[in-house]
Amino acid sequence: MTDASLAGTFPVTSQMRTLAVRITEDLRAQLDVIAQLNDRSVTEEIRLALEAWIVTSKSDPKVLARAETVRAEIEREAKTKQSAIEAIFGGKAPSGATRDRTKPPADA
Repeated sequence: MTDASLAGTFPVTSQMRTLAVRITEDLRAQLDVIAQLNDRSVTEEIRLALEAWIVTSKSDPKVLARAETVRAEIEREAKTKQSAIEAIFGGKAPSGATRDRTKPPADA
C-alpha cells in the first residue's frame, strides 16, 4: 500500500498520542535505514505501517468474524442490563435519574 493510497484514511488531528514499543536492535536498525531511504522519520514510518496494517485487518475475514462475535456479546450484555433495570424499576427511569448528581437534593 502506498502513502498516496493511505492519504485521508486516517485524519491527522492535533490529538496525537504517544505509544512506546519495544523492538529488537536489528529491527530498529532496519527501520532506521528504511526511514532514511524514504526520507521520513522513524515515527512516520511506524505510523504509516500501522495505518496499512489496520486497513488490511479491516478486510481480514478472521478479524471480521471476531468483530461480529464481540458485537453480539455486547448486544447480549446490554439487553441483560436493560432487563435488570426494567426488573428493578418497572420499565421506568429511576426517580431522580435526571437530577444533577453533583448537587445535593433540594430537601437536603
